[in-house]
Amino acid sequence: MSTTGIIIKTSHQDFETTYQKLRNVIDNNPNLKIVAELNHQANAASVGLDLNPTRIILFGNPNLGTPLMQEVQTIGLDLPQKILVHQDSEGKVTVSYNDPLYLKERHSIENKDAVLQKIAGALNKLTDAAIQ
Repeated sequence: MSTTGIIIKTSHQDFETTYQKLRNVIDNNPNLKIVAELNHQANAASVGLDLNPTRIILFGNPNLGTPLMQEVQTIGLDLPQKILVHQDSEGKVTVSYNDPLYLKERHSIENKDAVLQKIAGALNKLTDAAIQ
């Protein structure tokens, strides 16, 4: 499996604790807004399929995302930000997200390095808080 452009971190918590910590950190940040939450496991169960715990949370900060879309609107495919929390069949819980510096390359974004670095730092802090 290729993980190009994806940052993956292993959690020291169980699935539910990891997800709730992530949700709380995002929800309590006045600069961030949760846009949507998807429970892939519940969606799979709704059609009679099994899936290990898998949820994604979409959130954003328009003050950072909008300047990127003003530069290159195709980045809207990758915004708002998303963090995936999932548990594998052995019980290992991970959080994964798109590396903003990879998105720079993917969408040929120029002159927005400071914004991308700020986003990268924020995603790192959010996910570190969730996995500790």
